Amino acid sequence: MNYTTKQKAILLLSDGTIFHGKSIGISGTTFGEVCFNTGMTGYQEIFTDPSYFGQIMVATNPHIGNYGVNKNEIESDTIKIAGLVCKNFSNFHSRPHSESNLFDYFEKQNLVCISDVDTRALVSYIRDNGAMNAVICTDKTSLEDLKMALAKVPDMKGLELASKVSTKEPYFYGDENAKYKISALDLGIKTNILRNLAKRDCYIKVFPFDSSFHDLSEFNPDGYFLSNGPGDPDPLFSAIEVAKNIIENNKPLFGICLGHQVIALANGISTYKMFNGHRGINHPVMNILKGKGEITSQNHGFAVNREELEKNQNMKITHFHLNDNTVAGMRMKSKNCFSVQYHPEASPGPHDSSYLFDEFIENIKLSSS
Repeated sequence: MNYTTKQKAILLLSDGTIFHGKSIGISGTTFGEVCFNTGMTGYQEIFTDPSYFGQIMVATNPHIGNYGVNKNEIESDTIKIAGLVCKNFSNFHSRPHSESNLFDYFEKQNLVCISDVDTRALVSYIRDNGAMNAVICTDKTSLEDLKMALAKVPDMKGLELASKVSTKEPYFYGDENAKYKISALDLGIKTNILRNLAKRDCYIKVFPFDSSFHDLSEFNPDGYFLSNGPGDPDPLFSAIEVAKNIIENNKPLFGICLGHQVIALANGISTYKMFNGHRGINHPVMNILKGKGEITSQNHGFAVNREELEKNQNMKITHFHLNDNTVAGMRMKSKNCFSVQYHPEASPGPHDSSYLFDEFIENIKLSSS
């Protein structure tokens, strides 16, 4: 094994706190909102999830890179996180299905990463002080220059980011001879969502984030889907209008994560930025309808206002997060519409909530009968 000397690097938080570490060898600076994910596996899925656009990811798992990368484990065509903070970064991998090491993968996309950080102390600090903007620097830029540049980075609240990750042109996914046709509004859609729909005999047309209800309806779909994605849902005026039109026409509608928040806004229910958010693959959720708990994959920094939802006579809560009682799922009482805040496509796992895709198909069947 070859040993190399790592250059010193820093993570500077917007409140002036500094965490020291080492560069993995990619020089530069990168800015974003710092957050952490508690998953023990699935780092490649996390890095390529469009919902993480604009965020610096802190990995709580101490070993990153040890099982390499594989093209079948990406959720979009490029890395979407703004940067990575980890404890141990491995240039060597030992999985038979690996196609390359993580460093080469990062280097091709120029992702700045800082390792050898006390991530336990960093996560504890974020938990106590909340998610905030930060900068990773591995190129010896002066501290004063970093502070001035960081002060200009916009806060996540009020920030529209779906346009940064959405497809520019419509595209198709699945078998064109499939039984069901789905129009999906791409706010930052994960590939595994499309896989889950396709394996349930769906042919999906994926539309840009600012497409209209008319655009989506021209495909003559059996159902509509609003995807996950990054940023604040409040500025997504076009998507909110699309959701209103789908609901008014009582078409089968399913929303995940950002799509869930858009559906709430379409019903006059507000959303808010969370202190830390939920990010990991071990979040406990209670399914009120079945009286059962589920372990779920989650990634969101905004949530639906529970008090307003409970007062809305047209809505009902179907799931809630067992750690903090936030809304994890809802449905409309008189319309063919439901949504969840978490990720039932769950790549890399767990798969407790995959039944939600089956419920969407059942809703489509009922609507056409």
